Amino acid sequence: MFTDLPTTNIAHAIQLAVAPVFLLTGVASILSVLTNRLARIIDRSRFLHGKLLSFNEEKQGQKIRDELAVLTRRTRLINWAIGLCTTCVLLVCSVIAVLFLDSFIIINMAIPIASLFVIAMLSLILALIFFISEIYLATAYVRSGP
Repeated sequence: MFTDLPTTNIAHAIQLAVAPVFLLTGVASILSVLTNRLARIIDRSRFLHGKLLSFNEEKQGQKIRDELAVLTRRTRLINWAIGLCTTCVLLVCSVIAVLFLDSFIIINMAIPIASLFVIAMLSLILALIFFISEIYLATAYVRSGP
């Protein structure tokens, strides 16, 4: 089941793993942006909840509740994007692990490697769709005015 491991096989496996590692760096940067946006949404939501308690006027209170509803929708979108980006990272890490295993065992791992990578890319695509949806929602609310 296991093959002899000349140094050239290990070096080749490391070379194959370099491209997915660069992908991990890019997705990690996207995750950083997403978590920063989520933090800003949470901060704004906390501020508005405190402001809502101090208002007695119904018209102003309704504006705050409307903004809180938009923030809730934005939070859901960002949470989905973060979850999908994290799934992408886990799948890319799995691709790297399977690439190394492929160098050490005789079983053909082409289909699992390709499948994991395609699913990782689909996760990233969906995450970016949720991210752009959150951006559109945020900018639409700003354009329409609070």
